[in-house]
Amino acid sequence: MSIFRRPDYTSEVSQFIETLKAQKPSLEAEQRAGRAILWDQKIDLSVEQAYQEARVAQQPYVYQTGLHPNGK
Repeated sequence: MSIFRRPDYTSEVSQFIETLKAQKPSLEAEQRAGRAILWDQKIDLSVEQAYQEARVAQQPYVYQTGLHPNGK
């Protein structure tokens, strides 16, 4: 062992997560199931292509809605 080695440090957040996982072992499986509902979906490429084709180019100045009512 080196004389410069510091004791192992574990943050409060890491300790909390370890405790939570120990108390509820099914937590990671529930997280993965929740992720699958929202994120792990197959993308329909034809819908994605239609979405990309339907995009409208953003104006150079996004807050400008048109000409001034006086035409200036």
